[in-house]
Amino acid sequence: MNKAQLIQVVAKATGNRAQATLAVETVLDAMVRAVTAGEVVSVTGFGSLTPEMRPARTARNPQTGEPVHVGELRFVKFRPGARFQALVAGRRAMPESGNCIQKDPKTPKAARP
Repeated sequence: MNKAQLIQVVAKATGNRAQATLAVETVLDAMVRAVTAGEVVSVTGFGSLTPEMRPARTARNPQTGEPVHVGELRFVKFRPGARFQALVAGRRAMPESGNCIQKDPKTPKAARP
């Protein structure tokens, strides 16, 4: 699924493509800005985006065997949520309708006598 397809799905739910485009682009922009600023973005049920740093190191050129300096690197790590992982792995059935990553309702506690 690409961004245009995501906007199309949101537009079906909202009934307005312009609002769906604004909503999707605003959410993605906020996430990118937060991770770029060094914050962790965590969406319950979906997963979390974490900025990470890989320190500078000395590597080897595989063709010549010469040592090569590799500078430090910033990258983004994505860790999917448990419910998302269970759906993908097939350990949990995909619901027919509704929100697939929403928490299950709590079971009511039995009344005490």
